[in-house]
Amino acid sequence: MNDKRRDIIGVSAGAESGSGMPSDALDRKPLISLRHVVKEYRNAAGTFLALKDVDLQIDSGEFVMIVGKSGCGKSTLINVVTGIDRPTSGRVVVAHTDTATLDEGQMAQWRGKAIGVVFQFFQLLPTLTAVENVMLPMDFCQKWDPAERYDRAMELLELVEMADEGHKLPAVLSGGQQQSVAIARALANDPPLIVADEPTGNLDTRAAERIFLLFNRLVAQGKTMLMVTHDDDLARRGARVVKLADGEVVGEVHR
Repeated sequence: MNDKRRDIIGVSAGAESGSGMPSDALDRKPLISLRHVVKEYRNAAGTFLALKDVDLQIDSGEFVMIVGKSGCGKSTLINVVTGIDRPTSGRVVVAHTDTATLDEGQMAQWRGKAIGVVFQFFQLLPTLTAVENVMLPMDFCQKWDPAERYDRAMELLELVEMADEGHKLPAVLSGGQQQSVAIARALANDPPLIVADEPTGNLDTRAAERIFLLFNRLVAQGKTMLMVTHDDDLARRGARVVKLADGEVVGEVHR
């Protein structure tokens, strides 16, 4: 990868992360710190504990897989990390921000700058082209000069090998292509953290492998990756695997 592409994802010398923190500062403390996190849901049927006293520390530059059976709390954990859900109790510090200190408007702005989220179902806006979808986070967070956003979006699409499809609508793209666009969108504001919830769940084996290799490249270039997966083969290739069961961390494997 050339120096220009390094600058796009913020790992060149002296680059700053999307959180506004210098890259050397991100190396000094965990990028994700969960302390005694509990998430409780209440409904007519009663109370359900989705997370039970979860402690988890993830350092800058790690690629961490979250695994476990359906209903074990994986997606809830992701939602707490990204601020989509707030914990019932406990402390969540991500990208050096205590999420409890943010109101909803601040949370949305913080998330847009500090975290790139990749969903299983892509969630691209169907009436916008690929390049317009990638520009959206920049517009929302007022990142980069408006005159630079189109060029940056096209450069990110080139990074994920989708520049030739930049002016197509999502409906004419394959699942793997749509997920590649979604990853480019997640990188738009140069966040230090990429969070992916079952990003290969709707892809064929070949497309899933391509996405996994792309994530590996991003980690090698300085990003931190937190990925939920049901794919045991992918999980076994992770450098660190965290297993959840019944809302609790029940084991970790470091390779």
